[in-house]
Parts: sequence; structure tokens; C-alpha cells
Amino acid sequence: MKLAFVVQRYGLDIAGGAEYHCRLVAEHMARHAQVEVITTCAADYISWANRYPEGASTLNGVTVRRFKVKRPRDPVRFSEWSDRVFRAAHAPEDELRWLEEEGPFSPRLVRHVRERKDAFDFFFFFSYRYYTTFHGLAGVADKALLVPTAEDDGVYRLEIFQSFFRRPRALVYNSVEEREMIRRVSGNDDVPGDVVGVGSALPERTDPAGFRARHRLEGPFLLYVGRIDENKGCRQLFDFFRRYVKETGSSLKLALIGHAVLPVPRDPQVVHFGFLPDQEKWDALAAAQLLVIPSRYESLSMVTLEAWWAERPVLANAKCEVLRGQCLRSNAGLYYSSYEEFREALALLEQDEPLRRALGANGRRYFEANYAWPVIEKKYLDLIARVQGPAIHA
Repeated sequence: MKLAFVVQRYGLDIAGGAEYHCRLVAEHMARHAQVEVITTCAADYISWANRYPEGASTLNGVTVRRFKVKRPRDPVRFSEWSDRVFRAAHAPEDELRWLEEEGPFSPRLVRHVRERKDAFDFFFFFSYRYYTTFHGLAGVADKALLVPTAEDDGVYRLEIFQSFFRRPRALVYNSVEEREMIRRVSGNDDVPGDVVGVGSALPERTDPAGFRARHRLEGPFLLYVGRIDENKGCRQLFDFFRRYVKETGSSLKLALIGHAVLPVPRDPQVVHFGFLPDQEKWDALAAAQLLVIPSRYESLSMVTLEAWWAERPVLANAKCEVLRGQCLRSNAGLYYSSYEEFREALALLEQDEPLRRALGANGRRYFEANYAWPVIEKKYLDLIARVQGPAIHA
């Protein structure tokens, strides 16, 4: 069996999001099939500037074929088209132009996918909202499985996507909430699909004491991992945490791992480590009291699952249906929708060690039952088996 994975960018230095998700799945499915990744030369999702060399290479045993982005994203033009599409009456043609400006604009990649249709049994497309996915999938729809990684940010409601979600041979959802959200706008109930998610590259060991020593971090801390960005809820997190410390006198620290797009407050109880290697992330999770996820927009949140593997409870933004649903199904985290709820939940988790241990143990059981790699691989293989043969939907 030959499988193609089509994704907007791909590389070892892309540490999160749908691209990391794609890489992990491609590498694990290479145990069961011949796998090739089709992607662009871009590394940066803001500009889509070409950085990797064009052509074929091998990464972790998987063939990766890259195509240049024809032009980088123009932020002014993209903003103008976004305003037109999301804030004013418009035509479907405007949405297609917005999609082109969203990028990555690589017509050669799209043409290659269509020309190579007969070379692969199935094509897996990651992230519904990009030019490469939308136009690439259109040419191979009867062999396409879409991993939408859709967040509740409103983009999925655009008219062009409502019909798009009915085109693939099957869909691979990250969560129950994502599946229901897409079905509500597209009516794609007759398209086969399953809630699968993704596993993680687990460490052989963790070294919490070593992490504390290397980073001179003393005392209890809660951990945030990811891009430090207002869109990820970080501004509110800073405000809530600093108010919590002021009102309670807590000595708890907030430790941050990730690139900062938003300025990090100068505060002795807010510590920013910048981007760290994966092993450092795992050591930090093992050393932390809990993980905080302030984002309103997630289709899965891999770091939440990783925290549960590390037996750490999670404090999540309740306004994200996916995070709230994961906390409820796992019984491994608390959630908040206001500062008052944040304060009470954090105080409870900070002060009640038996509760932290119990929630962490629940998280580990939930991870093993749903996100261990043998479980994920079997779900992918079962879905492929379901859709082999003639397509049965329009």
C-alpha cells in the first residue's frame, strides 16, 4: 500500500500543530505502508517564505518531496481580504481569493498531487483551511482522507468549506467536538469518518530534578507549552495569574516554554524559557504541578495529552469545547470560564496534592486507552479498510 501525506509545511524544527501531527502519523504509518510526504519549501506559517531546498529528501526514514511557494504571503493584502470575507457581504469567489492569500500558494504542488493520483492508494490531507489542501484534494477526492484539524474560529463556516467537507473519501477527526462542529455546517454525515487524534513521541525517561537544576527553578510552578500569543489566550493567562498571585499571596510560578509573539511580563513569578527541545519539555512536565491551557481554539491539544501521559492534571479554558470535553471524558482536569473560576480551580489544584495525583492518574489511563500509538495506528488502518473499494457518497 502506498500513502501520500500532503501538508503545508514539514520539518523537525516544526514542533507543534497540524504539521507535527502529520509528521508523527506519517512516520508511524511507514511501519505499515510505503509513505511519501508532499509539502512546500516553507518553514514559517506567517510568511510562507521558502527555506528548505526543493526536491526529494529523506527525513526519519520517510521520503519528503518539497515544492516552492510561488509567492510569500503579503500581510497587508491578506488582512484586506480577511476583512472582506469575515466582516462584509461577499461572494464565494472572494473566499477563494482569500484562500489564495492565506496560502501557501504553490500551484506546482497542487499540480503534482493531481498528476500522481494513480501512484498512491490514498492521500491524507492535513488542515482543511490551506490552499494546498483545498485545491490538492479536489483533484484526488475519491482517494482523499482529510484530517481537518478544525478549530471553532469561524473559518470552517465559509461557504467554500461547507461543500468541501463532503468531498473526501473519509475524514479523520481529532475530537468528538470537532466532528460535530463540522457536521453541523456541512451535513457530511454520510461521509465515513472516525475520531482518531494522534499519539506523541514519548520519552524513555524524564528528569524533573535535572530540569529544575538546569534552569535554576525553585518551588512549585504551573507550566504553559506553546506559542506565546494572544490568539492562544496568553494575555488573559498573564492577567489572571498575576491577579491570582496578588490576591492569594501564592509563591507559585508560571513557567513558559515556546516562542513569544506576545511580550512576556517582567515578573519574578513569570519565567520564560523560550523554545526548548522535546526532552526538556517532558522534563518540565514531570517537574510541574500542572499544565495550563488558556486557548479558546484547539482541535485536540497534543500537549494536554502529553501532560496526561506524564500524570499531570490540566487547567483548561472552558470556552474551548474540545478542551472542556477532554477534561470531562478523562476526569483529568479542571476548567474555567472567568477569573473567579480560574482562581478557585488553581487554588484547589495548588493546595490539594492528593487531587493532583488522582487527576494525573486518570489522565494516564485516558491517554493509554485512546492515544497510545498502537491504538492510533489501528484506527488509521481500520478507516483505510472501510473506504477501500468504490466511493459510496457524492
